[in-house]
Amino acid sequence: MSQDSSQAVTKTGKPGAIRKIATGQLRMGMYVHKLVGSWLTTPFWQSSFLVDCQQTIDKIRASAVTELWIDTGKGCDVQVVSPEPCGAPAVAAAMSAVPAPAPAFRFAPAPPAPMAQELKRAVALIDKSKVAVLSMFQDARMGRAIDLEGALPMVDEIAGSVIRNASALIGLARLKTADNYTYMHSVAVCALMIALARQLGLDDAVTRELGLAGLLHDVGKMVLPMAILNKPGKLTVEEFDIVKGHPAAGHAMLLGAGGIGAVALDVCLHHHEKFDGSGYPHGLRGEEISLHARMGAICDVYDAVTSNRPYKAGWGPAESLRRMAEWGRAGHFDEKVFAAFVKCLGIYPVGTLVRLRSGRLGVVAEQPASGSLLLPKVKVFFSSKSQTYIVPQLLDLAQPGVADPIVCCEEASSWGLVDIDRFWIGEGCGGRA
Repeated sequence: MSQDSSQAVTKTGKPGAIRKIATGQLRMGMYVHKLVGSWLTTPFWQSSFLVDCQQTIDKIRASAVTELWIDTGKGCDVQVVSPEPCGAPAVAAAMSAVPAPAPAFRFAPAPPAPMAQELKRAVALIDKSKVAVLSMFQDARMGRAIDLEGALPMVDEIAGSVIRNASALIGLARLKTADNYTYMHSVAVCALMIALARQLGLDDAVTRELGLAGLLHDVGKMVLPMAILNKPGKLTVEEFDIVKGHPAAGHAMLLGAGGIGAVALDVCLHHHEKFDGSGYPHGLRGEEISLHARMGAICDVYDAVTSNRPYKAGWGPAESLRRMAEWGRAGHFDEKVFAAFVKCLGIYPVGTLVRLRSGRLGVVAEQPASGSLLLPKVKVFFSSKSQTYIVPQLLDLAQPGVADPIVCCEEASSWGLVDIDRFWIGEGCGGRA
């Protein structure tokens, strides 16, 4: 249906409709349902909100947003210049405005991107996601409803980054600091869940729900006392019993918010269950745990053990996978799902410090586009023989003629190395999670 730019487009043709308007038509009292454009480039992290001051209008008009949807059932409508004509033409127009059944959800196309290019996007995405998750979790701590509609555009942007180049966002999200762990952990688990879902061949609609589940899985921690949540040392038995209540608390929060799907509810409640039945809160065993919750358990643990926490430094990515493989054999994880997880991250995930046969040390900078997981791209920067830094060089171990395979993983502290991540992040992407 066509109309000139001064007319509002309705999806239903009924009072209280969702209307598309130009930003020039925006006025106080309107309720923004959604801004047209990428979540990353819009000036607000929420997708919907009431326009209650001129500053909000000015901020939208000064941005790249040119159109938006308003909900006239929750706020003011556009000023109608003339009434809709009566009779058959009006009936026909109203009928033509009734939307067809929605097609199955698909993520927007996201062609593969080089690592350096996606890293720059990922830095901006992490910065905005950090603010959004902090706001959501603070709302939860204050007992306010979580803006679930506002969370989905964030999930879609994270999914787009993972689809273009999963290593960029997943690698950066691992580099969170101890003081913002709780919030950035949610962003990291969201990205990991999306990557694992794609590795398992799940469709986009389910993958999106799993991303949302990763984003919200730890919201129940907002009921915990801050002294326990940020304790720099080991928890007492009594304190750990309190922590073990966060899955049920989060589940109750999400139920109370309404509109949250079964996948996110399940992952929130059961991401601490273990395959051998030793987990909590219900001690589920094996197939009693849903595939989605088994995925959540793996993604949650991986990000936890690779991250710096108030009480310990994180392990390297490859060392974390090695230890998790041992825990999987001991019964903590579904080993088949864990194998898929390793495949999507790589045997040597980005950021892993390795020693090559030549004696050079390097950090894994990128996964191979195809072929053997044992042959990533490595940025070499240190000679173990001369104990000195060397001119950094990017080696693609999968290329013919590069006969310098990985011998083993190394610990940076063993060689007195600090801030090795700068070698794979590169210049221009100095922002950290």
